[in-house]
Amino acid sequence: MNIPQKNLISLIADVDDEGKRIDKFIADNTPSISRTRISNLILTGNITCNKKIILSKTYKIKENDVLSINLPEPTNPNPQPENIPLNIVFEDSDIIVIDKPAGLVVHPGSGNHSGTLVNALISYCGDSLSGIGGVKRPGIVHRLDKDTSGIMVVAKNDIAHNHLSKQFADHGRNGLLKRSYLAFVWGIPEKTSNTIDIAIQRHKIDRTKMAIVKTNNPKGTFAITSYKIVEKYLNKKNDPIASLIRCKLYTGRTHQIRVHMAYIGTPVINDVKYGNGFKTKMNKLPESCQIIIQHANRQALHAELLEFEHPTTNNLMSFSSNLPLELKNIKNGLSKL
Repeated sequence: MNIPQKNLISLIADVDDEGKRIDKFIADNTPSISRTRISNLILTGNITCNKKIILSKTYKIKENDVLSINLPEPTNPNPQPENIPLNIVFEDSDIIVIDKPAGLVVHPGSGNHSGTLVNALISYCGDSLSGIGGVKRPGIVHRLDKDTSGIMVVAKNDIAHNHLSKQFADHGRNGLLKRSYLAFVWGIPEKTSNTIDIAIQRHKIDRTKMAIVKTNNPKGTFAITSYKIVEKYLNKKNDPIASLIRCKLYTGRTHQIRVHMAYIGTPVINDVKYGNGFKTKMNKLPESCQIIIQHANRQALHAELLEFEHPTTNNLMSFSSNLPLELKNIKNGLSKL
């Protein structure tokens, strides 16, 4: 029996429903609700049986069970303005240059529907953002990972967006675009400087990760990163513990620096996706240094420099960002080994 009310559906189990799983019972009686949404409603505590919250999809129905299904109001799918502080390095009528902190997601996506850079930009700029990126990515012409800090440029109009997008697509091969990153990595690369030219693609099992592509696999996307060692950190036994490197991008693939550095055996410190196999390096550090790295609570990767051609004046624009405090602390801790 189905007793509908606004935002609430009540179901009473008959004798024929005895023994059914709760998710199947609900699906049989509410064809307008998908099985996926039913599972989500159960897991989020929106379904009760005899006034008790049910959190398991495998709960077995009994005759005369009374179920109440709460249907939350749908949220607005478009990003909403949020008063999130921005560290604005430069702004004119065409662009905004921002020093992004670690922990700030660039645009809404799966699991991050609010609290993003886009929400902050909508609040700060109102309607004066390029619409080319769509309603969920207004003004966004390039990205930094959530836990990567540093310099980003945002387009305030469509002309600026088109001009900047072409520069980022070209990756500086025929123009003024330059991008430089500082990364603290476990170990010391074999070569003082090198260029890593190897394709990457989405991981076959974990779709949130990227993976190196074998040479004979045509599905990969070419990716090129150059690096140069800035500092080496060895312990008192002269064991190579870590290094500070400067990376330059010649392509702009997802997680590119992180994947390439892990590939050559020197993953970015605190990179939970690609560096977990190097925890033995951490154990060789003094406890005080281990605490500093753990407290950083972010991957040790920072976008230190961005240069590009201004979209309307054609002037060279160059912006740099110092290491944030938590990465300065890592640098100081490693320097004392």
